[in-house]
Amino acid sequence: MPSRLAGLPAGRRTKWVVLATWLILLMVGGALGGRLQGATKNNADAYLPGGAEATQVIKLQKRLHHEDGMLTVVAYERRGGVTAQDVASARSVAERLKGVPHIGPVAGPITSRDGEAMQLLVPIQGDGDVVLTAIDEVRKVVERGPPAGLDVRVTGPGGTMSDLIGVFKEIDGTLLFVTLGVVIVMLLLTYRSPFLWIVPLFAVGSAYMLSQGLVYLLAEAGLTVNSQSTGILAVLVFGVGTDYALLLIARYREELHRHEDRHEAMRLALRRAGPAVLASAATVTLALLCLLVAELNSTSGLGPVAAVGVVCALAAMTTLLPALLATLPRRVFWPAVPRYDARYVAEPDALEKEHGVWARVAGFVSARPRVISVGGALVLAALAFGMLSLKAGPVSNAGQFVGTPDSVVGERVMARHFPAGAGSPAVVIGPRGPGLRAVIARTPGVSEVSAPVALGGYEQYEATLSSAADTQAARDTVDRLRTAVRPLGAKVGGNTAVNLDTQRAAAHDNKVIIPIILAVVFVILALLLRAVVAPVLLMATVVLSFAASLGVCGLVFRHVFGFEGADSGFPLQIFLFLVALGVDYNIFLMTRVREESQRLGTRRGVLRGLTVTGGVITSAGVVLAATFAALATLPVTGTVEMAFAVAFGVLLDSLLIRSLLVPALAYDVGRRIWWPGYAAGDRPLESGERPLPQTVR
Repeated sequence: MPSRLAGLPAGRRTKWVVLATWLILLMVGGALGGRLQGATKNNADAYLPGGAEATQVIKLQKRLHHEDGMLTVVAYERRGGVTAQDVASARSVAERLKGVPHIGPVAGPITSRDGEAMQLLVPIQGDGDVVLTAIDEVRKVVERGPPAGLDVRVTGPGGTMSDLIGVFKEIDGTLLFVTLGVVIVMLLLTYRSPFLWIVPLFAVGSAYMLSQGLVYLLAEAGLTVNSQSTGILAVLVFGVGTDYALLLIARYREELHRHEDRHEAMRLALRRAGPAVLASAATVTLALLCLLVAELNSTSGLGPVAAVGVVCALAAMTTLLPALLATLPRRVFWPAVPRYDARYVAEPDALEKEHGVWARVAGFVSARPRVISVGGALVLAALAFGMLSLKAGPVSNAGQFVGTPDSVVGERVMARHFPAGAGSPAVVIGPRGPGLRAVIARTPGVSEVSAPVALGGYEQYEATLSSAADTQAARDTVDRLRTAVRPLGAKVGGNTAVNLDTQRAAAHDNKVIIPIILAVVFVILALLLRAVVAPVLLMATVVLSFAASLGVCGLVFRHVFGFEGADSGFPLQIFLFLVALGVDYNIFLMTRVREESQRLGTRRGVLRGLTVTGGVITSAGVVLAATFAALATLPVTGTVEMAFAVAFGVLLDSLLIRSLLVPALAYDVGRRIWWPGYAAGDRPLESGERPLPQTVR
């Protein structure tokens, strides 16, 4: 027996080597992972495509040592009119801000025409954490003793970014603890054991620590890593890792009934569940790496970050978890300890009696396969019509938040009392020469143009737009402005231009990456199942499930949550997670169906596979959905939308698609599902089926 176990993580000697190796990895990964937060990049040019015009403006400003690309606005309001004391307080704030590092010359206070508001324009020189630190200092200064009744808010592009990043910084705290709590509760409910849940949780936590260290190394090597991607990393590792653990432990439990030696039981569990786990991880990893072709830096950076998390989860679940389980006695399953019983060896189907509910589900599927498959497809198609209510495109600053943070309130103050685009001007940089200012000024939609600022051989202007910065009218003005100044060699940037370039890059990514992901997933399924018909059917159900999920999102976001809409990149991100993760459950099911079909025939194999995997796959889907739902704890519209969409889509895949629709399709199609191959158990032909062509047999 020891020789047969050599090289396996659950071997009698090898398991100690595995545990020692992971101890070293955790020490290194923990040390590096602690530096990850400091390596994240959240400035605008870290999100935008390198070739976008707004990115070129930011880089040109940096090259010319004029980094005032993050304007912060201090907005004051007093209904009935500002007083002399209010003006004096604002001037005092402007004076004190002069001593704050990285803050340029402060303009103002500028009083509105109606006399009820003032503004200070605070340019911040630098990017990343420098900007955030400076804005925090601005907040401390302006909140220090304003006159009673004077409302003070920090807004503008700098205030909005500070509020967003402040929310995402909670990922390392609140979100991580919520995710841990969700996983612990789900494991306790699944295993109903006071001890067993600790083992997979420790393995998943180890995978997360290792992934943080590896992502830090990628960030140091130049990969764009932002706070959102590190938050998704935590949710993905805990969700996917727990899914893999559930599948492996369920198979290990089966084998413990058939083998006295737990090392032999683990060896067989790994051999039989391993291909499904490996195929699942490969599908998700390769789908995530497809994001590398994205134009948006934030999207292309998310791919490798999340892929590292999935690979670490796979490594931990196929090495560390088996080694831990093989080290621990069977009593870790208490109170439902799996005992060896020779009856399970003599009667391979005896374990089906432990899956009574799913045996009844299998019976329901076999009785009405055509009704279930057609009816399920019609239900999904009906839900997909809800996509007509889904608005995916630019979202206003206020629409990015679930609540109303300081920057949103200040933005509304500015809109009531100042020209619409006053707090977020367009930035125009071009070669020195006559005529540029005049071209900017006569562009429709531009209300004011600042004096020029000399930058080496260039000059910079700030153009105040007539429309609010986050409106379509403002984006149209940026397009007109770019067309007007391009013959002079000038470029247009600023907050509105950043949002416009982001929207266009996201639209490009949606068109290019979605077909690539579909092709990658199809190839993996075809190689895994050694068939063509089965992958086609599985892909059809997954795409239909995605469309239905988007339809439900459109209805819920608009009529229940009251959200303004979804970001331009929302369809791609949701497609990625729902297709890559949703197909997991079909992989888990169909690999077992194929295994059972070799012995029992396809139709009996479908029922057997559904019966023995139903409970564990459903549990895995609920765990993954609950884990992604933890993202809803962050008061940002985009993360709440992602949380709902992925959680709903995963539940739809695991409870309806995998439990009813796919088994019904496979049962109805029968042995033809393995075309151009066959399952050994299909000889002789099943009752009611016509023989396949000789070339297929």
